Amino acid sequence: MSYIKVNNILPDELVELIQEYIDGEFIYIPKKEANKKAWGSKTSTKQELKCRNDHIYNDYINGFKMEELTTKYFLSFKSIQRIIYERRKLA
Repeated sequence: MSYIKVNNILPDELVELIQEYIDGEFIYIPKKEANKKAWGSKTSTKQELKCRNDHIYNDYINGFKMEELTTKYFLSFKSIQRIIYERRKLA
């Protein structure tokens, strides 16, 4: 996220009105609901995590112990446990 100088995009009258409420502070203006994108829609991260979690579950089904999976995937025991329990619900 980058900052934009308000004077470059809003009329002076509106800037003065905003300054009556907040003067010299940072504010965040959220996107309109219609313009929001789902998490992971811009990158392949969501798909990569699903694939990794599928591999974790398959390894578990094929005999790996949770402790072994923590080392193999560099995740905490709780994370491995959560992934396996979530996948078990879907199966």
